[in-house]
Amino acid sequence: MDTLTRMRAFIDVVEAEGFSAAARRTGRSKALLSKYVRELEDDLGALLLNRTTRQFSLTEAGHTYFRTASDILKEIDNLADLVRENNAELKGRLRVSVPRTFIDAEVGQSLIDFAKAHPDVSLDIVAEDRFVDLIEEGFDLAIRITKLEDSGMIARKLCDFRVYACATPDYVAQYAPLSHPQDLAGKPVIIDTNLRSHNNLRFQDGDGGGLISVPVTGPIEVNTPQATLRASRAGLGVAMVPDFLALPFIRSGELVTLFDDYIIKDRGIYAVYPHRRYLPAKVRVFVDFLSSWFRRTPPPSE
Repeated sequence: MDTLTRMRAFIDVVEAEGFSAAARRTGRSKALLSKYVRELEDDLGALLLNRTTRQFSLTEAGHTYFRTASDILKEIDNLADLVRENNAELKGRLRVSVPRTFIDAEVGQSLIDFAKAHPDVSLDIVAEDRFVDLIEEGFDLAIRITKLEDSGMIARKLCDFRVYACATPDYVAQYAPLSHPQDLAGKPVIIDTNLRSHNNLRFQDGDGGGLISVPVTGPIEVNTPQATLRASRAGLGVAMVPDFLALPFIRSGELVTLFDDYIIKDRGIYAVYPHRRYLPAKVRVFVDFLSSWFRRTPPPSE
């Protein structure tokens, strides 16, 4: 029996969390999958699964084997994709992690446009405001709006990105002067709890010096930039808002920007994916598409 067949059967069972579910998903019989897994265990001389009529779980050896076997099969599949790339239509499932801010804004249209251009690719978009573990959670890649940190991942910058400190003209008139970030101390600020600094806003010293950290408080703390934008537009406080959300209201005069010379500008929108010897064709095509999309349709800028 082919070891790869047994390996795939084991991974199918683990990912489906049971033999019956795996049988339905793969079209193979439960008995056949059970046979393959049992033969794999016999060949390895180790129990991989604890299975009873009511429970299903991985043994310690099973956890180790699953992680490594999944990587091996991904590399094999990716190599096959690479060889077939020029001889077949792009197909398959692409699982992407994106921030809610991205998918809900106009830039989220880039994902819709990719789906339209590649109808045979099943795009599985998971929108949440946390840094997922791409390998452990089974993602092909992630879109991240951030300062690029050193990691074991490969990252491709899609476009520049910045935030604006925004407030209504009435707010600025009421709480003047607001010429330096430290002037925010004691003033109402809308706090986006997604920011790592939370109740401390960070700015860059205008003359190229170090960071400025300003402790702030305010009437609302919320974990979405869209809500901080709405609160700021209502005159409740200063908000730190992504450029692709803020600029339409800045241009209309509904909001004004503060501390432009102190805003940190080392941010970007990146496509991030695991380091693999054979990058899946669908990932490469997806990242190329987004890069081209942002060149043609950049986020609004002044």
